[in-house]
Amino acid sequence: MKFRKLLILTAVLTLSFGTGVFADTLGQKVKVIFNKQDVSDIDATLIGKDAYVSAGALGDLVQGMVFWDDSAKKVSIYKPNVHMFLMSGSTSFGTVAKQKTQEFQVYAQIDNLQTSISSFKITITDPYGDSTWIDGLSSGDANFPSDKDSFWFTSKKFSYEFKYTGKYTVRFWMKPTDGSTMQVVSEKTVISK
Repeated sequence: MKFRKLLILTAVLTLSFGTGVFADTLGQKVKVIFNKQDVSDIDATLIGKDAYVSAGALGDLVQGMVFWDDSAKKVSIYKPNVHMFLMSGSTSFGTVAKQKTQEFQVYAQIDNLQTSISSFKITITDPYGDSTWIDGLSSGDANFPSDKDSFWFTSKKFSYEFKYTGKYTVRFWMKPTDGSTMQVVSEKTVISK
């Protein structure tokens, strides 16, 4: 009788342990490297020999706009070409002196915009994550480029103090007309030394 109970207990424990190990191998976390940088906050899983990345995280990674159509069970990612450069007077720049106040404009050229947007904005973020709004437009503005796949935008003149040493990031954000949130579609780095 004791032998039978021991045999059943051993079988149950073996099966439960084996199931736990099998379940653990079904979904292993995957490390994602993008442009030689570890992207630790991205949701990626390995199932079998295939790696899966969430659509939202992929959109953020490639700086595209992500749309989820629940009725069709379809994800669409739109990646417009957004090229930015910074001008101080008639000189372009990408490096500034620490603690220098710089007056500049952001020039942006947008093409291959294959979806409608309701607004866009440009921000600058310091090395510690504090963001400042530079300029932007909404669909109600007279000069808003509605339903265009290609347009240019020049920001107003903007004065900004580069207080810290490090990388400042200028971001171009777009908001799709479907009412989803603003999404980053381009970044430019300014180094403060």
